[in-house]
Amino acid sequence: MFDFVKKMFGDKPTRDMKEVKPYLDAIKEVYPLIEKLTNDELRAKTMEFKEKIRSEIEEEEQELATLRQRIEEEYDIPVSEKEEIYRRIDELEKQSYDKTQKVLDNILPEAFSVMKETARRFKENEEVEVTATEHDKALSARLDSVNIRGDKAYYKHQWMAGGNLVTWDMVHYDVQLIGGVVLHDMGHHYSDANDKLSKEHKGKIAEMATGEGKTLVATLPVYLNALPGKGVHVVTVNDYLAKRDSEWMGMLMEFHGLKVDCIDKWEPHSDERKAAYN
Repeated sequence: MFDFVKKMFGDKPTRDMKEVKPYLDAIKEVYPLIEKLTNDELRAKTMEFKEKIRSEIEEEEQELATLRQRIEEEYDIPVSEKEEIYRRIDELEKQSYDKTQKVLDNILPEAFSVMKETARRFKENEEVEVTATEHDKALSARLDSVNIRGDKAYYKHQWMAGGNLVTWDMVHYDVQLIGGVVLHDMGHHYSDANDKLSKEHKGKIAEMATGEGKTLVATLPVYLNALPGKGVHVVTVNDYLAKRDSEWMGMLMEFHGLKVDCIDKWEPHSDERKAAYN
């Protein structure tokens, strides 16, 4: 009986892969285009992604800012009106979140390809040269692995992580791309028939064996979900790994102008720890 049901409906891994495969196919389709970009063009994709998100939720975010300002500045708002404002804030926050998630789903193939290509360039080059930004200059002041020469910034493929000098030698394979898709798969539903990658999110967990690259997997959904600018927290099993991996994997984020910190580096209640939470 079990074999009959399995033949009719497929086993769970087969069903799971059927859900993920459209994303994997889309990543493979777009990756060759990302691979052709210059280093500066590769970095420019991050600002392009951010602008897509910003423009999509601009209306909701502007109204939210206005309503929050009213709550903070107008102390004599009637209770009934204040309740209506809070109800509207909740409604707008949900709309903004849903719109953001839809954009993230749509740009996922490009965003994952950007991370994969960044990893490849760090692996295959002792230095990666880009036009220097203020973010690069700030990094060079505290990291030996980032140097400024003239108007260029040079990112070395070696840097300190967890007190040790590491050499970047990893590129995302299909198993890591699949894991990244699953980790992003967080709990909302789209039914737009025109959306190529429409699906229902179900709060999945990705289980991977030792050596399958769990740490590298995390760079994909972290980068993608950092693009809205509202923060991403990564939880791992101990303080040492949190510190090491924030430095080890964090360089891929820093290269694209994102800020990375580790809460466990700082004393409780310190300004540095508060900044890390933010």
